[in-house]
Amino acid sequence: MSTYSSGKPIAIFHEHPDWFRPLFNELDARGIPYERLNAAEHTYDPAQKELPYSLFFNRMSPSAYLRNNEQGIFYTLGLLAQLEARGIPVVNGYKAFQYETSKALQITLLERLGLPYPKARVINHPSQAVKAADGLRYPVVVKANIGGSGAGIVRYDSAEELAQAVEAGEVKLGIDNTALVQEYVVARGGHINRVETLGGKYLYAIKVYTNGESFNLCPADICQTTNGKELTRNACALDAPKNGLKVEAFTPEQEVIDAIERIVQEAGIDVGGIEYMVDERDGQIYYYDVNALSNFVADAVNVIGFNPHARLVDYLEKKAQLKLQEA
Repeated sequence: MSTYSSGKPIAIFHEHPDWFRPLFNELDARGIPYERLNAAEHTYDPAQKELPYSLFFNRMSPSAYLRNNEQGIFYTLGLLAQLEARGIPVVNGYKAFQYETSKALQITLLERLGLPYPKARVINHPSQAVKAADGLRYPVVVKANIGGSGAGIVRYDSAEELAQAVEAGEVKLGIDNTALVQEYVVARGGHINRVETLGGKYLYAIKVYTNGESFNLCPADICQTTNGKELTRNACALDAPKNGLKVEAFTPEQEVIDAIERIVQEAGIDVGGIEYMVDERDGQIYYYDVNALSNFVADAVNVIGFNPHARLVDYLEKKAQLKLQEA
């Protein structure tokens, strides 16, 4: 039974129709009041002094443009700034969402923290792609600054192939006309690693096995374990069809956990996941994706042994109660 005592609901700000059902189910099971806010169709008053929410949980996705909801992305930055200026408690606030919506900012953060990442240059026009790739090890990828679930990433195996794509007008930089030109990493063991965090601390880690041909590694879509067992269908946050990916839980080295906690704390990410891999060619760990939107792995109890949404709601409830006590 929940100890939640605030008379105000928790606001869940999102635009995807299916991803957050496990969160809603957990809130419903505890009898915690919440309100779903449609991030794709929303308005706010900058002069409003107090909102009818005990906590604002930002679940806006940078991949919203894939669902024709791109208007919510840049709008959300203004909204979060307004909420924080009014002292409204926000989970995954303005700073976190800045990093969520800029891969350029992500690699700047990794550079500042002294953490390894695949070499990259930032461009704002396709004409600069070949020049930016000079000195990089091919294959390279052109990666849209605002992506999500692997969207907006294209691999090029040679300078000639990249130049031909530029000439043909095929190189797309995404909705903010900014992209990375980045070295492609061959993942040792055929898998990438994703570490989920909550409250700036390590929560769990999984290995995601891929054939290397797809960049869509959203762990919420994974519907099969490494031993071939099909996971509970209704636990897949997207109800996606099986996509050939396999997953297993593991515990990273403490050095990696420490590095990832530094990343999310510096980025202001309350709930999020960091992805890294080991390069098959040189054995180097490379951190390459900073996510402030985490849907958690499908069928989590089967995969990692506990329900992360229960811990997430514990966290939200505590944040809302602390604000209530301060008031």
